[in-house]
Formats: sequence, C-alpha cells, structure tokens
Amino acid sequence: MNYLLDTQSLLWLRLNPKKLKPEQIEVLTSSEEEKFVSSISLWEISLKFSLGKLDLGGHKPDEFTGSLTSIGLKHITPSVDQWSTYHLLPPVKNHKDFFDRMIIWQAMQSGVTLLSSDAKFADYKPHSLKVI
Repeated sequence: MNYLLDTQSLLWLRLNPKKLKPEQIEVLTSSEEEKFVSSISLWEISLKFSLGKLDLGGHKPDEFTGSLTSIGLKHITPSVDQWSTYHLLPPVKNHKDFFDRMIIWQAMQSGVTLLSSDAKFADYKPHSLKVI
C-alpha cells in the first residue's frame, strides 16, 4: 500500500514525532510501504513560514524539505488532471482549507492512503478517501 502524508503529519515527523499515532509510526517505519510527500505540503510550509505563521525550529523550509528523501519519503506533484478536476471534490461542511482539500483530492485520485491526524479528513471517507 502507498501512503501520502498530509502537511501536519510531515511537520510532526520532522519536528515532534511523539505526536504521531502508533499506527502512523508503524507505516512510517515500514520498509514495505511507499511513502510520499506532496509538493502541495512543501508549498504550504514555505508559504506559512514566509508569513511568520510557522516555526520550523530554527530551520528554513528548503533545509527542512531537502532531507525528506533521506528518511524514505518520495516527492509527488499533482498531475494536470488532478489540478483540473479539483472542482469535483465534494464539499464537506466547514472544511474550506485549500491545502488540505487539494492533498485529499490528490490522495483520492492517486489511489493512496492519506496519513493524517486531522479529524476533518474522516468526513471524506464516504467519498472514497482512505485515511489513517
């Protein structure tokens, strides 16, 4: 099975792994699973850092993200089809965060399981999102 980390899980993995759930740690430490980080998360981290809304513990976004492959994470970027069909993602009450919704759509369209601790993501399960 393949997994896509949401931005929060990625930040916790790099800055505070104790916040991850045991089942998330199991996936992240498995050598049998492919784990991905979306370019959307990297953009979100860089944007929020530049606005002063994100503390990376003394690191800059490019330093932070440059080490992802060394811990077994692969980068993926939304395809043209994923960008152009984003409008098909069903609306979910009180969830308008573009970054979250695009990562959800990317996971759904790529057939991967989303690794997230965000309770709002479970609202997308009836729409075929697989989430841990």
